[in-house]
Amino acid sequence: METQAARTHTEFTDPNLDVMFTADEISTRVKQLGQQITKDYQDKDIVLVGVLKGSCVFMADLMREIDLAIEIDFMAVASYKDGTVSTGDVEIIKDLMKPIRDKDVIIVED
Repeated sequence: METQAARTHTEFTDPNLDVMFTADEISTRVKQLGQQITKDYQDKDIVLVGVLKGSCVFMADLMREIDLAIEIDFMAVASYKDGTVSTGDVEIIKDLMKPIRDKDVIIVED
């Protein structure tokens, strides 16, 4: 039985769209980003802040590639009217749970 996770990305998109990056290319780039963050943030107090809901899967993959102790938190924001047109005003739906003062913050957004 095929699971949703096993399906290809193109099964969930318009058949007229072209795939820009393969799953392998994305995986390779996520590993590179994780390695770069590990290198750049040694001995720093970092927090990954995911912007819900689109960042969840990417953020989980990225966290696995960062070889540091990290904190995570999430925000939810809205700026769309009727789901397709941005109003330009950002409304915070869910704010951070912990203070981020004096920490290096990496925002993960789709």
